[in-house]
Amino acid sequence: MSKRDYYEILGLNKGAAEGDIKKAYRQMALKYHPDKNPGDKAAEDKFKEAAEAYEVLSTPEKKQRYDQFGHAGMGGAAGGGAYGGGMNMEDIFSNFGDVFGEDSPFGSFFGGGRSGGKRVNKGSNIRIKVKLNLNEIAHGVEKKIKVNKQVACNTCKGSGAQGASGFSTCSMCKGSGQVRRVTNTILGQMQTASTCPNCSGEGQVIVNKCKACYGSGIVHGEEVININIPAGVGEGMQLNMSGKGNAAERGGYAGDLLVVIEEADHGELKRDGNNLHYDLYINFADAALGCNAEVPTIDGKAKIKLDGGTQAGKVLRLKGKGLPQVNSHAKGDLLVNINVWTPQNLSTEEKKILERLRDSNNFKPHPGKNDKGFFEKMKEYFN
Repeated sequence: MSKRDYYEILGLNKGAAEGDIKKAYRQMALKYHPDKNPGDKAAEDKFKEAAEAYEVLSTPEKKQRYDQFGHAGMGGAAGGGAYGGGMNMEDIFSNFGDVFGEDSPFGSFFGGGRSGGKRVNKGSNIRIKVKLNLNEIAHGVEKKIKVNKQVACNTCKGSGAQGASGFSTCSMCKGSGQVRRVTNTILGQMQTASTCPNCSGEGQVIVNKCKACYGSGIVHGEEVININIPAGVGEGMQLNMSGKGNAAERGGYAGDLLVVIEEADHGELKRDGNNLHYDLYINFADAALGCNAEVPTIDGKAKIKLDGGTQAGKVLRLKGKGLPQVNSHAKGDLLVNINVWTPQNLSTEEKKILERLRDSNNFKPHPGKNDKGFFEKMKEYFN
C-alpha cells in the first residue's frame, strides 16, 4: 500500500511555509492525541502519520528531497522508514514536544510522553557517503559498511550506573521526570508541567557512575551495517536507516544513519535522470555509406545499424536500456548521439580524392534531399 502525500496528511499545499507546517501539525496532534482518544487505534495511526509528515516537512533537507523525489527519496527501501513505521510513541513525544513548548497548556501532553513524564534521550544522527557505479545503481545493491559510532556500554548495559544500586529516585520530581506548577491566568488557574531540572527529566539520578562510560551509558565502538540500496537511486539522494545512528545516553533511542548516494563516473555513459547518453563517433565514409556499430550499455554491448547518409547530430533511442525509476518498473532509454569524425591528417592521395569530390553537388549541403548518385561516385573514386 502506497503512502499518502505528506502535504495532504497535514492539509497543506506543496511548498507550504515552515510556520504553516508547524501550525497544521499542532492541530492534527491535538485532534488525534492518544490521551484524547483512548483505545482508538485509528486515531493513533493518524497521530503517527501526522508525526511522520511533520518530521519530513519540518526538516529543510528532507523536505527538499521529498519535494524532488517523493517518498522514494525518504529511503524506505533502505531499511529506515519514518516515524509512522519504525518508531513508537516515545520517539514522537521526545522529538516533537518543542512544537508546543514545555510551558504551554499542552506541555504535559508532549513534554512527558507516555511514561509518566520521563524524558527519552535520542542519539545523534550519523551521515555517511556511499559511492555507487552505474551497474549498482541499475540493479540495486547491498553494501556492508563499517561505521564508527557511539554504542551502548556493555559494562552497565547502557544505564550509566554501576549496578542496580547505582540509581536513586529524584528527590525533586519524585521519579516523574517533571515538575508541575499552577499559574493564574485570565481564564483561571492553569497547571503546566516542565522537565525536572534536577534529573533532566529522567526521574532518577546516578549515585554510583559506571567506571567504563563514566555515567553516560555510551562508549566509542563500531558496527558493520548492511545497507540495501534500491535500484535507480541518484546523486545526492539520501536514505534513512532508523536506529542505526549513535546510541543515546542512558538507554534512550539511537539516532538514524543517513546514507548519501554518490555516483562514480562511468567514463562512456552519461546519466540524465533515468536516461543514459553515449557519444558515438563514426568516420565520414561510414556516415555516407552506412555501417554497423556497437555501443556500450549497462549490461554489455548492443549492436546498432546506421543507414547511409546519417547526419551528425542524429540521436538513436534504445528503449529500456537506461536506468530504472526508484521503486518502479519503469526504465529510461539509452540515447546514442551520432558524431561524424573529420580526419585531420590526410595523405596526398586522400586529399586528391576529396578535392575531386568537393565540387560535386552531392558534397554540398542539401537538407531534406536524397543524395542520389553519391554512392556510385564514391565507388568510382575508390576503385
